[in-house]
Amino acid sequence: VSAIVVAAAAVVVVVVVGVVVVVVVVVIVVVVVVVVVVVVVVVVVEVIVLVIEVVVEVIVIVVIVVVVVVVVLIVVVVVVIVVALLVVIIKVVVVVVEVIVVLVVVVVIESSSSSSSSNSSSSIVVVVVIVAVVVIVVVLVVVIVKVVEVVVVVEIPTSTPRFGHWGIKFCDLWEPHYGILFGVGAR
Repeated sequence: VSAIVVAAAAVVVVVVVGVVVVVVVVVIVVVVVVVVVVVVVVVVVEVIVLVIEVVVEVIVIVVIVVVVVVVVLIVVVVVVIVVALLVVIIKVVVVVVEVIVVLVVVVVIESSSSSSSSNSSSSIVVVVVIVAVVVIVVVLVVVIVKVVEVVVVVEIPTSTPRFGHWGIKFCDLWEPHYGILFGVGAR
């Protein structure tokens, strides 16, 4: 009987030890799996964050490039407009000077061929014509300059949107330099 009891006890001990070993092995496997999953999740999150940072940097660079291109295009357009207006002013002045020269030559020829009594009236006509032409030229120049001022200093800069987080407008860069040219200064 005692031998049977001892054998049964031995079997129970072996079974208990086996169960404990199996439980320990299962716990170790679960812990390893959890650690591996956590590491994989951390790596995936870091990769996603890195990709997002790269995408954001690329977007910022693209936005900056677009803004610079827009500013350059606006400056080019403004320069072209100013140059065109200056060419128009120069052509108008040249035409007016030619008209003045022709009028003076005609009046001088007529005065030299007329009597001495009409010389004084011819001189008065020459003076009046010259003054009138000069006034017209001055008015034209003032009008053209005012148009340039409105286009360059007021209309184009104020119609340009603010550039993102910089919080500046194109007129903030343009007017301090070119506003003085038209006598309006920086606002």
